[in-house]
Amino acid sequence: MDDLKITLDTLSEDDKRELAIFIKRNKKKRQRKDLELFQLLQQQHTYTAEQLINRLYPDAPNPVAYYALRKRLLRHLSDFILLKRTTEDITAASSIMGMLSLANYLFDARVDRLAWAHLRKAEKLAQSNEQYDLLNAVYNLQIEKADSEFADQLELIIDKRNQNKIIADEDERANIANSIINQRLHAVRQQGSDLNFDKIIQEVLSAYDLSEAVNKRPSLLYKLMSIARSAILARKDFLSFEPYIINQYQEAEQHYGFKKAHYHYKLSLLYMIAHVLYRNKKFNKSMHYLGLLNEGMSKEGKIHYAAFYPRYIFLMVANLVFLHRNEEAIALMEYLLYKSKLTLGTKDQLTAQMGLSFNYFAQGAYSKANRVLMSIKRSDKWCEGKMGREWVLKKNLGELILQYELNNEDLALNKIRAFERTFGDLLREPAYKNVKHYLQLIKLMLDQPEAIEKPAFVQHVENTLEFTSFESTDIQAMSFYAWLKAKMQRRPYYTVLLELANSAWENSLQNE
Repeated sequence: MDDLKITLDTLSEDDKRELAIFIKRNKKKRQRKDLELFQLLQQQHTYTAEQLINRLYPDAPNPVAYYALRKRLLRHLSDFILLKRTTEDITAASSIMGMLSLANYLFDARVDRLAWAHLRKAEKLAQSNEQYDLLNAVYNLQIEKADSEFADQLELIIDKRNQNKIIADEDERANIANSIINQRLHAVRQQGSDLNFDKIIQEVLSAYDLSEAVNKRPSLLYKLMSIARSAILARKDFLSFEPYIINQYQEAEQHYGFKKAHYHYKLSLLYMIAHVLYRNKKFNKSMHYLGLLNEGMSKEGKIHYAAFYPRYIFLMVANLVFLHRNEEAIALMEYLLYKSKLTLGTKDQLTAQMGLSFNYFAQGAYSKANRVLMSIKRSDKWCEGKMGREWVLKKNLGELILQYELNNEDLALNKIRAFERTFGDLLREPAYKNVKHYLQLIKLMLDQPEAIEKPAFVQHVENTLEFTSFESTDIQAMSFYAWLKAKMQRRPYYTVLLELANSAWENSLQNE
């Protein structure tokens, strides 16, 4: 596989268009072989090096020129990504590095007064944004240029540098601790053991003398919660994660607060809390934290709007479905997809399409739901690279159920056979046992439609699908089960889904 093509394929369609414009920024060249190569590598067909050389140089194949051309295209790509990252950077790191480069240039040009002015600006920006590694680089350059008449007092610079070094070292220990925690959680997850993430995290933090620092430093807290959340998402153990993350957030908020520079971390933590509450079927509580998230985006978090707004809408829509407000959910999702001025990234676009399809399905608008899924003009292999295999699995399961509802029995059976081929390895895993049985039940429904409402089939479903309790059942798994139950009872899917969710919520309240 061509590594350059793989790299280019990671770009969104908008990014590819911008890159083409970026390559053409030098208007002196009318014929651009680098742009031609870029366009060839964008095609779905994968060309060999020899084929590319013959296409680019049909009159006289030139391998040397071809490999030089690849290097030039890679430089364009590197410069484009650097510029894009600088524009989109919310951490101020790019601005600080730019000021450092400018200061170095001005020192070389012997304009020390301006160089020192930019160094002081870089220092202030690095301090306010907690960029301690870069702040260390700023102090080192200040020490190096301390013989200038415009320099600050050397002893003061050294003292600030030494104080900063302590915090920078704390960051380094935190990165090591994060990697160890991530590795241990992954090992426990692979073994199928109980996921006592609180104990694992506290042991590692204590070993690296970071227990107190986590609550003082929102960036460290965010990293830890992200790692723990990844483990939770894999295990779907949302019930134990909920009190843990809420307690950690409240402790940080009450004792230390969140400065302006911490708003990205604050908004991320609020989203995590709202999400885990949704997965635990506590929809009103989830909406409360979404309200706090929206309030944050509307104030100091405005620069984070593009990153958080789509996720905010997705979670808002998901909650509205279970609060008997599916029509509102549809209106919100349609606006985001078709009317909003916000340009959605690839992942957000796919998430929105999948979500809107589910909303239409819950409404009973099966043709609309099917059209939305069909509007995804990408192969499952491509989607898997962007969204992960489980997302593609759920998409295929949704398509299968839609074909059943549209009375396309042959298509539904073909979907089942394709599903079993594509996801055969997953269906053999214990974690996907219910999915395997679910497919078998749909196959039985297609073969024996008259048996669906009979007590024997109902009992067969109850015996086949394994749930410990509905309050501990993942909400997405519950959604699929609700469809089966609706078919057995000849009742609307949405009604049955809401009953199951409300019943699980009431049971969880009794157990608290």
